[in-house]
Amino acid sequence: MTGPALDVTTEPALALRSPDVVMRLRRMGASFPTRLSFLRSLIRHLAASGATVHRGVWRMDDAGFGEAVYTLQLGGHDYSLVAFSCPLSDDQRSDRVIAEAWDTSYVLYDGIPDAAEIGRLRANAPRQEAGRFGPRDLVLSRANKSVRFFEHVADSLAHGRQPDRARLGEVGYLLRTTAVYGNGKFGIADRCVLVGRGGLDGPFQAEMLTVWLIREFSHDLVEHVARCRAPETAVPLAPDLRRHIGVGNSTGLGMAPFLANHPVLLNNWVLARETALARVRSKPHLDAAALNRLADLWRQAARHLDQWSVEDGALAARIVRLRAEWAEAESWIDPARLLATAFPVAALLDRGQFLSVDFQELLAALLIEMAGPENDDLAGGMAAVREGVLRPGMDLAALRALLREHYGWALAIAFGEPAETAQFWYVSQEKLEPRLGRRGAEPGAELELPLDIARQAQRLAADLAEVPETGTVAAFLARFPPHRHMVRRIQATAGAPYAEIRDNLLSDRCLPIDMLRCKLAFFGASKFDPRSDRWTRITLFQGAPTAGEITAGETDDCWLPVLP
Repeated sequence: MTGPALDVTTEPALALRSPDVVMRLRRMGASFPTRLSFLRSLIRHLAASGATVHRGVWRMDDAGFGEAVYTLQLGGHDYSLVAFSCPLSDDQRSDRVIAEAWDTSYVLYDGIPDAAEIGRLRANAPRQEAGRFGPRDLVLSRANKSVRFFEHVADSLAHGRQPDRARLGEVGYLLRTTAVYGNGKFGIADRCVLVGRGGLDGPFQAEMLTVWLIREFSHDLVEHVARCRAPETAVPLAPDLRRHIGVGNSTGLGMAPFLANHPVLLNNWVLARETALARVRSKPHLDAAALNRLADLWRQAARHLDQWSVEDGALAARIVRLRAEWAEAESWIDPARLLATAFPVAALLDRGQFLSVDFQELLAALLIEMAGPENDDLAGGMAAVREGVLRPGMDLAALRALLREHYGWALAIAFGEPAETAQFWYVSQEKLEPRLGRRGAEPGAELELPLDIARQAQRLAADLAEVPETGTVAAFLARFPPHRHMVRRIQATAGAPYAEIRDNLLSDRCLPIDMLRCKLAFFGASKFDPRSDRWTRITLFQGAPTAGEITAGETDDCWLPVLP
């Protein structure tokens, strides 16, 4: 990732939450999107630039199969979503990464493609990983239809009526992406191409733009199918329903190790959010406008919770509890009480500590939202220039001090207990994607990925104890070269308090779904719908402005989606 590291040294003393609290898996697995989420940043960039989407190509047959090109200008550059829709039999439709065919496929193209380039992409985009791509291909993606809901919407519109609101509330998307690849994967452009380009230089902005344009394509596609079925009676989607239809996504284990592999980047994401929360917490008073905003957002969150249904029993129980806690705590935001309370936000957060972690994290997200644009400056520091370089000249006393100060949580784990090494991470030979195995029950432990950060810290501490305190990192690593990775990591994260997940990623208690939800919340995802502890479905851009609304001046007032 590129961009400046987040610097809050100019902030007044702020009460940031401790990494020992924030960076635990259970709390990370209770994350909610905030105004600093990446799709929200994109919406603000689009609105500020007055972006207009032009559909320059639409070659679709009556069944909705063909190709389309959507182009917009952002930061002085043209970007085009090149979309392909193909027939797909039910036995080929799968959300798994091992799938080889999809209903739709996409490339975000750098510029406006001519006929030859569209032809090249037509031959390659539907093949995805098996295709051939080049430096003008910025993002590669694919999506499957939510078949029953797509058919319901198309049939309803064809007969002159809007889709059923209850069914829309249950699903919320027409297409569900199974991958959105960027940053040089499979031969597409490296992310350095976007360095310095306004609007796309933040974390995952090109990927978010791709998904937003896929959403536009999904709306147009279902209306096209409806018109072709019944041109005399077909109607377009009502604006409020169009806005509520987002893009689904299926995300699994392949994304989970990202947070552990990019500690400085993770720190910058979390530090921005925690700084925003601390700024709000430090307010000595809230004015009437802020109190009204607080009450509106509280009711919005309550409606969102009512419309959030999942099949997963554990999460369903958490949602039921959260609904009850949220309703009971609404009395806390009585304006008369808060007007008479010094540091009212701090008081709310302190009271929330006695309720569930889900409640605490939803409250934190709401309070950041209440503050509005006053925290938007923090979004500019959420990228990372690099993850750090080894400093061989550091003396061992300094290294020992960093290890004690920042990795005490790791040194306390009892790795002698079988439960603490019950799982191992490895890369699937078939799809080159990370997987999680059960040690002793599944093969592959000899190919384990180095995600055992806590165990590495302990092994480093043990070998450091065998050498004198005088000496340098260079001399130590000459004797113990396997520790090079961990030493560099400790040095790089010394000034990054939120860099490490402060739990054991090998433990039988480690649930990858917690890492997935944390990362996806930073993307801006909502309505998490776990299908196991290893993969989940989500919705992106639900409730966000459409292309037409952006052109008309809409902003990003779309925190938690609520069906009107």
